[in-house]
Amino acid sequence: MYAHFIQHAQQEARVSTFIRQFHRWTSLTFMLVVIAIFAMLGLGQQPAQWIYYAPLLPLGLLMITGLCMFFQPYVAKARLTKAS
Repeated sequence: MYAHFIQHAQQEARVSTFIRQFHRWTSLTFMLVVIAIFAMLGLGQQPAQWIYYAPLLPLGLLMITGLCMFFQPYVAKARLTKAS
């Protein structure tokens, strides 16, 4: 009976860890892309127009993973009260 809850908690912990790690690496990617764009502008080079859209993919992924991390405590609390 309790083994099911333990396995479920371990699986949630792995998913949570993956989301956090993915969020960290995506934020690093976003930061490097933005710094590269500003460096190009600072050096006087005019980058191609599409380069200004490059940060949007990491930013969208950051939004999704950030929302997942934001709502995790609320979902866990709702699950806990439902199980009781």
